[in-house]
Amino acid sequence: MRVPSAFVALCEAVVLHRDPQRFALLYRLLWRLAHEPGLRHDPLDPQMLQAQHMMRAVQRDMHKMRAFVRFRPVAREAGLPPLHVAWFEPQHRIVEANGAWFRRRFASMHWALLTPDACVEWDGQRLHVRPGARREDAPPADAGEALWLTYYRSIFNPARLNLPVMRQEMPRRYWRNLPEAEAIGELASAALQRTGRMIAQAASEGNRRIPLWQAPASAPVEVGSLDELSARVQQCRDCPIGALATQAVSGEGPSRPAVMVVGEQPGDQEDLQGRPFVGPAGQLFDRALQRLGVPRATVFVSNAVRHFKFELRGKRRLHKTPTQQEALACRHWLEEEIARVRPGALVALGATAARSLLQRPVAVLSERGKWFERADGVRVLVTVHPSSLLRLPPAQQAGAFERFVKDLGRAWSRASDA
Repeated sequence: MRVPSAFVALCEAVVLHRDPQRFALLYRLLWRLAHEPGLRHDPLDPQMLQAQHMMRAVQRDMHKMRAFVRFRPVAREAGLPPLHVAWFEPQHRIVEANGAWFRRRFASMHWALLTPDACVEWDGQRLHVRPGARREDAPPADAGEALWLTYYRSIFNPARLNLPVMRQEMPRRYWRNLPEAEAIGELASAALQRTGRMIAQAASEGNRRIPLWQAPASAPVEVGSLDELSARVQQCRDCPIGALATQAVSGEGPSRPAVMVVGEQPGDQEDLQGRPFVGPAGQLFDRALQRLGVPRATVFVSNAVRHFKFELRGKRRLHKTPTQQEALACRHWLEEEIARVRPGALVALGATAARSLLQRPVAVLSERGKWFERADGVRVLVTVHPSSLLRLPPAQQAGAFERFVKDLGRAWSRASDA
């Protein structure tokens, strides 16, 4: 019988799944592949989709095992190296299949992986498979674990905490076997206050000094104008981003607008063209303005950070979120721009813009659609950044866009009432 090679790989993964009907499903698919040649070209076949879903679940479980195993050393008789033992509770029967990866990864030490289904042990030469064990068979916590917890607490960055993403990447069912899990609740509950204290701290003085900007004689500009401010931003090297980006991107639009919109930072297209909100997120923003009947030319658009921060993936430049220190280095440019533009109201798109405008941590999802007043009396409406809508599943994008339009509509309603 001939089957596609991909079906063999599919079988190798699905047989490790805990579903008691997995063999019946694979037999049905094997029979159909032999009698229905078109099956291999049907991407929407329900049975094939079910098998692929089971394969991905097994692969995900194998990946989680590799990420969340924590070894504890156990001393042995004289002359033998310590045995590093770990306890893990997989969702599927993956231990033996995953043993080869651990053998390659930890080839120089002796180790044992204990699970309820089966145990694998590496003695430095051979991989042994043994019957399943109990949680009580694993060694208790040791001093090395306490040291690891101290290290984990010290590297925890409260400003980058994202609990939904963390739970997605590290589901709760794995926490009971992770030593750092006991610190997660404590660190998460204090994250917002710690972030506020970090922002409130005075900036440290560096040794480097940027020379004062002087307008080129060939291109005189009016002192105090937006053009003069934009030229000064081009010379800025207060943070490392400025040396890597193509150019600084300042705001554009009319003076004394009803609303000034502030985003996070320029993207790839903005960096190349030198104009804000011209990439995919900017096009979505333009669509929202069209829905409201607001001409783009009547809106002043800008960003909290003036240079594009990215990391290279091949030839692609992928967006990276600016750090608080980088946003802080740009905040005086934003404040000088606001003072020159004198908008009737401000709209903060995303957490970075909201933090720069309000000078405090902002939980966007809980504070979106609300108005806040700055020290200078200008009102700020908080909402999401349009780029976040582009990352949503297609089925959710239409509803999220309608809510985004509604948020922006509140800003222009207040501006027209003023």
